[in-house]
Amino acid sequence: MKVVLASRNKHKIAELQALLEKHIPEIEILSLDDVGFHDEIVEDGNNFEENAFIKARAAASTGYIGLGDDSGLSVRALGGEPGIYSARYAGEHGDDGANNRKLLKNLEDKDDRHAEFVCCIACVYPEDLSKGLFCRGVTEGVIIDEYKGKGGFGYDPLFYYEPMGKTFAEMTAEEKNSISHRGKAIELLAKELGQRTQN
Repeated sequence: MKVVLASRNKHKIAELQALLEKHIPEIEILSLDDVGFHDEIVEDGNNFEENAFIKARAAASTGYIGLGDDSGLSVRALGGEPGIYSARYAGEHGDDGANNRKLLKNLEDKDDRHAEFVCCIACVYPEDLSKGLFCRGVTEGVIIDEYKGKGGFGYDPLFYYEPMGKTFAEMTAEEKNSISHRGKAIELLAKELGQRTQN
C-alpha cells in the first residue's frame, strides 16, 4: 500500500513510516518529491482540519491515497492562539526561540496556563477528492515559565505534561510518541487504513 504524505520533510516521512508500519507492515509512505509533485500548496484554511484537507487533497491528486497533517498549540487564555499560526507565531516560519518568547510574553499576566497540542491528519482517496477522513489527536498540558529539557522542538520545552511530571522536551521519543497529539492521530489513521486494506 503506497500513500503520499503532503510533505518534503524526510524526518516527518520517516516518523510516519515508523509509526504506521507497526499497524500496517506493507505500507510505504512517499513524499511529494517521490511522486513528482512540485506545485506550491497554499494553506489558507481557517483551522487545522481545513489546512490538513488542503494538503491531503493535493497529495491525492497524484493518484495515490493522500495524507496531510496540520498541528499546533492552542492556549486557552489566549483564545486558542497560536493555533494554525504556531510555526510562525512571531512572524518568521520555524523560529522556535522567537515563538516561545512571544508566547511567554503574552501569558505574563495570565493565571490560566492550560494548553493543548492538537494534530489533525486528513486522508483523501484519489477516487473522490471532494471528501476527506479526519483523525484528530489532542494532548492537554500547561505552559510553564521556564524552559525544561533539550529534546523535541517548537514549544516542547514549555509544554508540561502533568501525568508524567515533565515537559515534552524532557521525554524520550518513545515517551512522547506514546502520549502525543500526533501519536494519537496516527493511531486513529492506522485503524482506518488497516480496515481499507482488509476490505
